[in-house]
Amino acid sequence: MSLKGRMALAVGVVCLWTLIAFVATGAAVWADLSVDERSVLGPLLSPRGGLIGAMIVLAMVIAALAVRELHQRFVGVPAKLAEDGRTLLEAEPTRRLKAAGTDETRAFVDIINSLADQRQGLQEDVEKRVSDARRSVEEEKNRLAALMSELTQSVVVCNLDGRILLYNNRARQQFRAMSDAPGAAGGGELIGLGRSIYAVMDRNLIAHALESIQDRLRKSAAQAVANFVTTTRAGQLLRAQMAPVLGAGKEQGDRPVSGFILMLENITKAIENEARRDEILHTLTEGNRASLANVRAAAEMLDYQDLDEELRQRFRRVIGDEVKAMSVRLDESASAFADSLKARWQLEEMLGADLVAAAQRRVENRLDLRTKIEDVDETLWVKVDSFSLMQAITYLASRLSDEFEIRELRFRLAQSGRLVHLDLIWSGQAMSTETVMNWELEPMRFAGENSPLTVRDVIERHDGEMWLEREKVRHRAFFRLVLPSALPQEEIESDVYLRGDSRPEYYDFDLFAWSEKSHELDDRPLTELTYTVFDTETTGLNPSQGDEIIQIGAARILNGKLLHSDTFEQLVDPQRSLPAESTK
Repeated sequence: MSLKGRMALAVGVVCLWTLIAFVATGAAVWADLSVDERSVLGPLLSPRGGLIGAMIVLAMVIAALAVRELHQRFVGVPAKLAEDGRTLLEAEPTRRLKAAGTDETRAFVDIINSLADQRQGLQEDVEKRVSDARRSVEEEKNRLAALMSELTQSVVVCNLDGRILLYNNRARQQFRAMSDAPGAAGGGELIGLGRSIYAVMDRNLIAHALESIQDRLRKSAAQAVANFVTTTRAGQLLRAQMAPVLGAGKEQGDRPVSGFILMLENITKAIENEARRDEILHTLTEGNRASLANVRAAAEMLDYQDLDEELRQRFRRVIGDEVKAMSVRLDESASAFADSLKARWQLEEMLGADLVAAAQRRVENRLDLRTKIEDVDETLWVKVDSFSLMQAITYLASRLSDEFEIRELRFRLAQSGRLVHLDLIWSGQAMSTETVMNWELEPMRFAGENSPLTVRDVIERHDGEMWLEREKVRHRAFFRLVLPSALPQEEIESDVYLRGDSRPEYYDFDLFAWSEKSHELDDRPLTELTYTVFDTETTGLNPSQGDEIIQIGAARILNGKLLHSDTFEQLVDPQRSLPAESTK
């Protein structure tokens, strides 16, 4: 009911009760009079009935006016204040309530207006701070975006599922070079927001690097990074450095790993150039050795005094020809070597005890083979490619378990001068040297893993050696892996590292929240899905009658945003003429 309706109802009720009060009072007085009193009072009141009625009406009017005033003060004014307050709260923050009603109501209005002034001041202060913060963040983003665009190294950031949520333009160019269709897709089939890094890199390798990083974080290491070299499915060699992306936490050690950063460098050409350089050096060495032998032999023959002049001239020509050939080889080698680049496999410095512990976990988890540490020097550091070395150790343990049925594998780590000896010890049947050589030269295949590398490749990568030794007294044998040692690392203060965010050209940090559960597509809005929109141009609208596609395009949609960098457009030869209707 409206305010006016409620007031009219109140006035009507008061008037009715006033009338009822007068009638009831008159009836009670009349009933209390005796017969004689009624006979006397009746003639007196009869001529004055109009006056009595007028008095009753006047009383009703006075009561109605009083009710109207009270309603206005105690109902109307608060209702108007409530309406104005709702407007102030929802629509017009600058509006203020007008004082009206009783003194108490006016005091209440003053308090409300003071609170509104305070609220408006706080809002303006918050808006100013937010605006300043946005401006500052935007300036930092612009500076960092310019910095990222100038980086010569590829940067890719992924969540724990391997979904790419950030990459720079250098990474896109690098992945485009590895693409099977660089002209059409531009590398977009390999890299893009929401795509999987496992399309390029081995899942087991990433898992191993993450495990290494998490182990260092548990030990509160200042520099929790992992370095490795991997081969892509296209045969490219990538040198990578992985660093963790840490989530929120009260303490530094309590911050969980929410993703990882990959800094990639394609070293395929560098490795090819190094192999070419080695070939050149080999050719130069062997060729010059033969030439020097010929020159030496000819020079020795020239020392004979009774040598025929014709032979003497022949030997001189031999010396001249060989020296000329050596000069040609040197010139060719110098020219070829000028374009060669030197590249080395990335070896990671790590504590020897950590290497043995990682090898133990991997052998036990993959092969269900018991392991034990026999003797490990806790102070030794080694310089290794931990993933490939773990593969080699697990491969050797797998062959021992399958072919010689060993029940336990023991590890021993000791220093020998500038080298480190890692021994894999077992008890059981003797092994021939021929078997060891076969194992060294075969590609590593075990426990569902396949690698084109051999054990010898891994050992040579470390500039190390491997051989078989026997302990006849204890009826044991062991593989000895000779690895390069490293100087003990000093913990570096974390403050010396620049910690900050980055704004590359392609990013979406909302993907940090993705997980395997996020891939359920039922009953999901399109804004939560990743999908590709296709559009085609055809020679007509009747494919069943021979119309063909002449152009096709596509664009990816991620988190409701169009990714302009992940687009595709291609003309297609329809293998038929265009009908006249299609050009209109």
